[in-house]
Amino acid sequence: MLIKTDELGIPRFTNKNLVSMIYSGHADKIHVILCQKEIETEKFNNALEEIGLDPLHWYVPLNVDKQDFDDVCQGHWFMPDEYKNLDVWKYLVNKCEEKNQWPENISRITAEYREFESRKMIPLLQYIIYLVDFMREHNIVWGVGRGSSVASYVLYLIGIHKINSIQYDLDWREFLR
Repeated sequence: MLIKTDELGIPRFTNKNLVSMIYSGHADKIHVILCQKEIETEKFNNALEEIGLDPLHWYVPLNVDKQDFDDVCQGHWFMPDEYKNLDVWKYLVNKCEEKNQWPENISRITAEYREFESRKMIPLLQYIIYLVDFMREHNIVWGVGRGSSVASYVLYLIGIHKINSIQYDLDWREFLR
């Protein structure tokens, strides 16, 4: 199924996409996608409303510069406030203590944390912590680890992968080059 995206990368679904989703058993997901407003989709919405179901959402092109759009998306992480206000440093130190790897590994945490901080990536770490918590809470399975990310001890403590990079003497700079 080929889905069109606009210049901002927002997907929009055509009637053909919707029919394909319905026939492939994914009708339960069509209420969360953005559809092109066409006569057929309007009729479909009318039928949905008559039987008391939520209508389709229309795709509305945004009149915004791509860079402005990216800045807004990256500046407003979609996660609960408790994660936006999370002190990542304390979180990492506590995780290190839980794994009985304190104080030997504090210098590694410090070096990696400073690099994340210098790149203004602390909100990303907050989001990753939220993502891992969400996946655990909903029993979503994810991999053991992949690529250069396994060199990060910080990501190991957060739980994004299961490889203790200190144990395997992996250089964290390999991940944050």
